[in-house]
Amino acid sequence: MSARPFIVAIDGPAGAGKSSVSKLLARRMGFALVDTGAIYRCVALMARREGIAFDDDARLGELLGRVHIHFQVVGEENRVFLGGEDVSSDIRTPENSMAASQVSSRPVVRSGLLQLQRRLALEAGKGAILEGRDIGTVVFPDADVKFFLEANPEVRARRRYEELFQKGVESSLEEVLADQLKRDRDDAARAVAPLKAADDAIRMDSSVIPLSEVVHKLEAEILRRMAARK
Repeated sequence: MSARPFIVAIDGPAGAGKSSVSKLLARRMGFALVDTGAIYRCVALMARREGIAFDDDARLGELLGRVHIHFQVVGEENRVFLGGEDVSSDIRTPENSMAASQVSSRPVVRSGLLQLQRRLALEAGKGAILEGRDIGTVVFPDADVKFFLEANPEVRARRRYEELFQKGVESSLEEVLADQLKRDRDDAARAVAPLKAADDAIRMDSSVIPLSEVVHKLEAEILRRMAARK
């Protein structure tokens, strides 16, 4: 029986740097990258397109049977495909972000997608990096290494505002901060798989640490754990 891929869990709130750090680590380590937040965003996008209420568990459960998602690294980006459609931009609008927060609070959705997330990681070769909000606590509580990235709300809101501005999405920093604070509250308060750091997660505040330093610190710990596993 072949050994399980090396599993890296990276959790944290929106804007903490999870996506940027995960992409760089996956490329440097030669690992697969599974963006679990993007999976929930795809479900939210499908629900919005089909007019399904975010608390309609019966229809959401039926929708899950039709979700076909895969990731593909294109240049510097981890593109997200829903069926054969590239929805990388559509799933990251402010409206869909808020919808994803509501959809992800439904137990039927979280339980329905749990096996998909695990399968995508376990099908990887050398290893997999999973980013999200409950990787280290629910999806892979036995991950080989767990990280929890955080940053103060103002820094996170500024990062998100700049990202939206570059994509041509009109918004204000105040609106982005308000949406983010609401999503933080919703994610932390939900009954199923709330946003929190695993007890054995390595916590890192990226508010003032350069991206390169964060990546180097996490990479060094991954390499140390991999050597110890061997």
